[in-house]
Amino acid sequence: MSARDQRVAEARHVLALLRFDQERTNERSALVLLALLGLRPGSPWRTAGNPCLRTVEIIAWLREHYAKDYKPNTRETIRRQTLHQFVGAGLILPNPDDPGRAVNSPKNCYQIVPRALEMLSTFGTDQFDAQLASYLSDIPGLRAQYERARAQHQVPVTLPDGTAVKLTSGGQNLLIKQAIEEFCSRFTPGAHVLYVGDAGREDPIFEVGALEDLGVTLDRHGKLPDLIVYMPDREWLVLIEAAASHGPVDGKRRDELERLFAKASVGLVFVSCFQSRNAMRKYLSEVAWETEVWCADNPSHLIHFNGERFLGPYE
Repeated sequence: MSARDQRVAEARHVLALLRFDQERTNERSALVLLALLGLRPGSPWRTAGNPCLRTVEIIAWLREHYAKDYKPNTRETIRRQTLHQFVGAGLILPNPDDPGRAVNSPKNCYQIVPRALEMLSTFGTDQFDAQLASYLSDIPGLRAQYERARAQHQVPVTLPDGTAVKLTSGGQNLLIKQAIEEFCSRFTPGAHVLYVGDAGREDPIFEVGALEDLGVTLDRHGKLPDLIVYMPDREWLVLIEAAASHGPVDGKRRDELERLFAKASVGLVFVSCFQSRNAMRKYLSEVAWETEVWCADNPSHLIHFNGERFLGPYE
């Protein structure tokens, strides 16, 4: 067995000892662990470190040291199928340099936690079994500690029905919070929030059953709007885009949403949300006709782009 294969096998064994499931003990997850430890083939485990790496840097490191050429489009698989679970288990920390970084930032990075590094660096020695047992007994407290630290950087949001939830910090989530609490309270009274586009939540707000009852079947990995709000009294689905990190509902985006919700049994309303009217100016020429614009700095007003209704679906 080559030094490379031997090291990958060891990493898979370690992940199994840490009680990860089959998907998190496969070759991909083992290689990601080795990258985050900076552990090359043939190097002793005592030399392991905990560099802070972005997903693209993990891929580049594995290409150089393990001849594993992951394609750029595998970054999402690595992030969703390995890194997220490592974070949830308390094995690694996301963005230790900036916990408030947006979940869709290209600067997102990951690092092995010091307590895990202390344990892993003893693999293959007489101290490992004792270190592993101690680490596993400490895990619930360590995980709670890291979760509390992450919670400090979350954005509290109150849904229209009074339910309190938290969104991950950064990016456009502050604007999504304002859209939920300010726009919905004024313009969609009595509505139900069926979807919130927060990629950082492990338990996303996504009322699949309620949407299917309205004739809509969606792929959560598709190009969904940032918010989907249902007004049962009017039988409207309000599709909201938070134009903070990307643009508004332009002609192309409206066509995409119309196709995505083509089988809806209720009317569709399209809304673009901006932080301010000044922020809107950059995109003014792009906003599609027969849509609405809402600006958080003037929360009691809507800007209506043509059409025979102030707010409503178009036949």
